[in-house]
Amino acid sequence: MVYCLLPTSTEFNNQTEQYLKTLLLDIETAPNLAYVWGLWKQNIQPSMIADASYVLCWAAKWFGEDEIMFDSVHESSEKQMLKGIHKLLDQADVAVHYNGRSFDVPTLNKEFLLNKMRPPSPYKQVDLLEVSRTNFRFQSHRLDYVSKLLGHGGKTKHSGAQLWIDCMAGKDEAWDKMEEYNRNDVVQLEKVYLDFRPWIKGHPNHGAFDDRPEACPHCGAEGTLQRRGYAVTRDVKYARYQCTDCGAWSRGKKAVSKARTTVVGL
Repeated sequence: MVYCLLPTSTEFNNQTEQYLKTLLLDIETAPNLAYVWGLWKQNIQPSMIADASYVLCWAAKWFGEDEIMFDSVHESSEKQMLKGIHKLLDQADVAVHYNGRSFDVPTLNKEFLLNKMRPPSPYKQVDLLEVSRTNFRFQSHRLDYVSKLLGHGGKTKHSGAQLWIDCMAGKDEAWDKMEEYNRNDVVQLEKVYLDFRPWIKGHPNHGAFDDRPEACPHCGAEGTLQRRGYAVTRDVKYARYQCTDCGAWSRGKKAVSKARTTVVGL
């Protein structure tokens, strides 16, 4: 099953994206199984864990491309499934996710380690949950809420925790729904990423990956930087630009002027 993107914009420019390989990813995991005596405020010791959480499946796509890749323990062996996402991360310059810095990436790293796999080549991360919390005062920062608020439809509805239980039991119908759910998370992730991108401070710079000094650092579009005033730090002034395509602000590398005084304020 392959999902295709809805109508695209000029921001889906494969020519620019070839320089900065951006992988959007999402994983789903099995819950921990433990022996407990109650349902509220339980202090669960490691010895009480009957089965630890593990990766059930993953979905991923290259930014700007149509194909959504997917694999699961239902379709492949655990190690084979992990090799697939490991290979993609190894090829990526940037990984975009939602709460992935705290959850998806450390979870995958744990699984790679347990399966005697070496670390993938280093990549930068863009965590859209962090972007949401830093830049916007939404009433909720859940991907489903933010996606709907931005007009993108939200996450796939499902039966709740029972879906995970049925998948762990190997039920084909549940796995069909899980695959749909996981793939759609990546679709929503990409749409929210496009909306968030011009707001992302410290976004990986396209200019650092190629020799196109006139390209927008955020989206990589060429010929779209419009000179608009100056960016002033404490002591230095730079030319300031805004991309007419994605709307992101950036500044020149060379100083236009520097503070003349040698006195340093306290």
